[in-house]
Amino acid sequence: MKLGMLTACLPGWDLDRIATFAAAEGYERLEVAVWPGTGGRDFEAAHLPVATFTDEDASATRDLLDRTGLEISALAYYENNLHQDPARREEVRAHLRHAIDAAQVLGVPYVGTFIGRDNTKSVRENMAEGDRVLPELVDYAGERGVRLIIENCVMEGWHPDGYPGNIAYSPELWEWVTGLGFGLNWDPSHLTWIGIDPVETILPFAEHIVHAQAKDVELFPDRRDRYGFFGKVDKGDDPWEMGWWRFRVPGRGVVDWPHVVDRLYEAGFDGTLSVEHEDPLWSGEDVKVLEGLRIAHRTLRPLIAVDERP
Repeated sequence: MKLGMLTACLPGWDLDRIATFAAAEGYERLEVAVWPGTGGRDFEAAHLPVATFTDEDASATRDLLDRTGLEISALAYYENNLHQDPARREEVRAHLRHAIDAAQVLGVPYVGTFIGRDNTKSVRENMAEGDRVLPELVDYAGERGVRLIIENCVMEGWHPDGYPGNIAYSPELWEWVTGLGFGLNWDPSHLTWIGIDPVETILPFAEHIVHAQAKDVELFPDRRDRYGFFGKVDKGDDPWEMGWWRFRVPGRGVVDWPHVVDRLYEAGFDGTLSVEHEDPLWSGEDVKVLEGLRIAHRTLRPLIAVDERP
């Protein structure tokens, strides 16, 4: 197991600066954000220009990795592959193909994305649509030696009423997701707030969990008693404001990280545990984001065995 970090928390930094920081702090791998950089959510970072990726870009990226001693564990483009707007869906699919092509050139094994959801349809109807349109993407990646991996984020902010906007949020749905050929980019924070014990999901899906994200969550049950499970009705201008929970960096929430890492080892996991920093207490300024990443590293580094083999 290697300790990595998702670069999306530093959208204003270039990859060289991020890699220099990550290596100095003891991170071993980068999960590199490759959104188009056209706006939207503030974590839609563009740290590799995959849509226009040239031989020069590839060479510069390899030189950076050689210089810092880092590896890229995955490229990250988490968008809605079942979007109800056909034009938007095709934009997402086209950029995902660009990410796959760049991963092939760089020898990166995984590209992370979401299943997503058509909010005008039920989960069952979305599954039927996924059966129709998603295998093409899985095949496109596989033909290039790349595997698509799906994060189990609920993406409640994509739905106007806080319902799941990404239909990969439960082990029941993972059976369908993995049956289509996707791997899992497993994240315990999302499981925790929807009432699923993350530790108990690891062994049943051990062969499919090929990458993992390290994000924590803080719960406020007294506020849930007011808002209910689906969160605030009046979210103001923030569709992600649920009111009764918030993301935290590892070690500052309720996830039992020693137990999680131990069970991942039991499952034979030898991939990357990648810190995904979305903690609002350690955001807003670069100095705070960096300290959040240091807190996460201090929490997780002692739990991960050091490979001293030559």
